[in-house]
Amino acid sequence: MAKFKKSSGTSQEIPTAALPDIIFMLLFFFMVTTVLRETTIMVEQKLPKSTQLSKLERKSLVSYVYIGKPKRTAIYGTTPKIQVNDVFIEVKDVVRFVNQEKDKLSEVERDQITMSMKVDVDAKMGIVTDVQQEFKEANARKVLYSSSKRVD
Repeated sequence: MAKFKKSSGTSQEIPTAALPDIIFMLLFFFMVTTVLRETTIMVEQKLPKSTQLSKLERKSLVSYVYIGKPKRTAIYGTTPKIQVNDVFIEVKDVVRFVNQEKDKLSEVERDQITMSMKVDVDAKMGIVTDVQQEFKEANARKVLYSSSKRVD
């Protein structure tokens, strides 16, 4: 009977020359596909409940306006504020904000922009009406009111 011989002096190693390339390709893939949060919300958000909701088709055409009491009341006070992106604005600045958001879009998509208002449930209706009037002046006719699902 023949015996199996161990090969002496040779070792079976796994080639690792391509391993750094693979790691960097995976790292690059995850860096490209990850979406980071763009806006830090600085107002309190307790959204009203709703019974009928519909999902947005193209989120790239939506610009968000947050209205509510500031979280840092020692600095900003307790009156409701309007937040766009990462800054507070006044009602008179809403038209400029809408025009800046329209300028980011292509010529064809400018009329399809949707303004999403996330308004705190305790905010007064006066500031919401003022913002709506500014939307009309800026020709932003599609307004979306964000809410959370009603839990029955």
